Amino acid sequence: MRKNPLDIPLRDLIRFVEEDSPFGDITTSAIIPDSDCSAKIITRQDCVVAGLAEVIRLAIHYRISCFSCVSDGQVLAAGDTVLSWSGSAHAILLLERTALNLLGRMSGIATAARKTVEEVRTINPSCRVAVTRKTAPGLRVADKKAAIIGGAEPHRFSLSDAILIKDNHLALVSLPIAVECAVSFSPYRVVEVEVEDAESACIAAEQGAGIILLDNMDPAALQHTLDLLSARGLRDRVKVEISGGINPDSLSAYARLSIDIISLGFLTHSVSQVDMSLTILSPRDQ
Repeated sequence: MRKNPLDIPLRDLIRFVEEDSPFGDITTSAIIPDSDCSAKIITRQDCVVAGLAEVIRLAIHYRISCFSCVSDGQVLAAGDTVLSWSGSAHAILLLERTALNLLGRMSGIATAARKTVEEVRTINPSCRVAVTRKTAPGLRVADKKAAIIGGAEPHRFSLSDAILIKDNHLALVSLPIAVECAVSFSPYRVVEVEVEDAESACIAAEQGAGIILLDNMDPAALQHTLDLLSARGLRDRVKVEISGGINPDSLSAYARLSIDIISLGFLTHSVSQVDMSLTILSPRDQ
């Protein structure tokens, strides 16, 4: 089976467990004889579930048998079973918090992304929603994958995979020269430029940028910029992305504009983790 390039490496999943138990689980070791048991993880909130693939791979590594009749991206209701485990009681208790943290965080991002994407598409069917690099260090792959499961675009994964000229670059080199150098750097890379005013957007488009990122503009300023790009015959030459200061309350006002992409930091930097719990089943409950 082909490995999903967005899978978190198993070594990292194991490291998450080791972070939680650097010298073992002393409570379980002290009071629980190691024997087999069964457990289930349920969600206490409605959600779009994400992180199942990671948790299942981790459980299998620790020789826990997994069963689930749901899959990443599926909508669950509060009280639904996410997955069932059977195996060593010591292993299940060892993985409990790591599994819940991964499922809760990734499901929180996927749920927020799905809600946001659906809201934007209702208003502007051609507009895409993207997440940013405002992710938890060490969890970027998980955060980006969860957003994709929710229907959002990942944008850049790192500084290495796309050219995006930002304000701090332009503090050191002029806009025309920056775009010219970026365009000549590689014929295989689209050049994106972040600007904060209409005239700069036009200069970037004239110099050959493929995407204009309009940053921290209110809807009126954005509309003025779109109008100026159109008046100069530049609008059809570029994709227009907007970002900065957009939150769930203001989202609809921005989505009404004739733009191509909305990139949103709040989907990953202000995660509302989905509440999930693991319960060890007594023999009569199995």
